[in-house]
Amino acid sequence: QVQLVESGGDYVQAGGSLRLSCVASTTRFSFTYMNWYRQAPGKEREWVGRISSGGRTNYGDAVKGRFTISTDKGAKTMFLQMNSLKPEDTGVYYCMLDRGEVYWGQGTQVTVSS
Repeated sequence: QVQLVESGGDYVQAGGSLRLSCVASTTRFSFTYMNWYRQAPGKEREWVGRISSGGRTNYGDAVKGRFTISTDKGAKTMFLQMNSLKPEDTGVYYCMLDRGEVYWGQGTQVTVSS
């Protein structure tokens, strides 16, 4: 069983930066991929990016070049560094761990003002 807790969401002006964290509570921090998703009000959940257990990253087109995913396996934590934020980045950000079974966090709110 894995519990995921996101944090770091905040209210920020356009052009600013935030770093989100996703801490996993588990005795075995193993995964195939860890992902970030986001959901804006009235919209479907959107994939942001992922990191493999080997450290390879992939990003959605909307965030490529601005967002960076990393992990600290010793701390059982995944990070999402978000730079050059835009109002359209506003939403609830969720982390998801995939190791065959899929686990989701409860989300953290990011609001970017214009």
